[in-house]
Amino acid sequence: MAGPHPDVAAARLAVRRNVEDLPGGSLVLVACSGGPDSLVLAAAAAFALPRAGLGAGAVVVDHGLQEGSAEVARRAGEQCRALGLDPVEVRPVQVGTAGGMEAAAREARYAALEDAARTLGAAAVLLGHTLDDQAETVLLALARGSGARSLSGMAPVRGLWRRPLLGLRRGQVLEAVAALGLEPWHDPSNSDPHGPRRSALRTRVLPVLTEVLGPGVPEALARTAEQLREDTEVLDSLARELLERAATGASAADARSDDDARSDDGDRPAFEFLSPPTTARYAVRELEAAPAALRRRALHLAVLAATPLAGAVSREHVLALDALVADWRGQGEVALPGGARCRRDRGMLIFSGP
Repeated sequence: MAGPHPDVAAARLAVRRNVEDLPGGSLVLVACSGGPDSLVLAAAAAFALPRAGLGAGAVVVDHGLQEGSAEVARRAGEQCRALGLDPVEVRPVQVGTAGGMEAAAREARYAALEDAARTLGAAAVLLGHTLDDQAETVLLALARGSGARSLSGMAPVRGLWRRPLLGLRRGQVLEAVAALGLEPWHDPSNSDPHGPRRSALRTRVLPVLTEVLGPGVPEALARTAEQLREDTEVLDSLARELLERAATGASAADARSDDDARSDDGDRPAFEFLSPPTTARYAVRELEAAPAALRRRALHLAVLAATPLAGAVSREHVLALDALVADWRGQGEVALPGGARCRRDRGMLIFSGP
């Protein structure tokens, strides 16, 4: 008896390996738009997850940005149920305008998926990104002049989010669609050369790179992302250790300041040390003793923890913070995305929330 199509088998195996660490009985949700990638992922999950002792459900997000989107979402939900996924939820969202349409849609989508996972008690959400999506992510990061963290692309596992298909090409997914007899929805914007930036990369840039550099460009970009991700994980670990030391140093300085500033008739400090309310504070002495690259990475992590708009943090923000540490001339506070800010005071960097 013949086995499944090789690309169907590859998708099923990718899902199985991606969830090996989850405890038995956990519910896993598939984020399904009804497009080829997410529909193949849904089919692979419906096959592989129960065999791994895991529950398999799906969430369909209707962004409401295209005519007929509600019908597309309804049909995607029906297809997921027909594959055997349960529970299946269809969630309409309101997409804002902050950061542009693509960013706003992504933010609304992830918020809806996270809320569904929390409501349903899911341990993980599977996303249908492929190797081609990874290559496009790296190229976009290069065009923005981003650092290693952005160039490391999308991780196969990061918190709630899991991407089993990052090792599969988009062509393999389309082969699996045909082999399984699925009927996906094809988003017209994905093939529009004048549409979103990813579409332009897909239809115009990557074909030229392949023509000039030869086949294997997407795979090479994905390998670069993987190697940088390994380096980033190590460097981020060292940066977190530096921040922890700096936070410990700040706490010790706070304690000394409180002891020195107590009035004779009570325990209230004689001065208000921090105003407005503080997100975090770090001892400058610990930070300035570190190599510049590690210090800046630590400051980047500190900003990401302080602002609700992590995606808007730029190198300029990090360099301005670094100047508070390594090039201190009495400059004022640094404004950060999302209304957060940072100032230097009494040998500390003080991050305040919005």
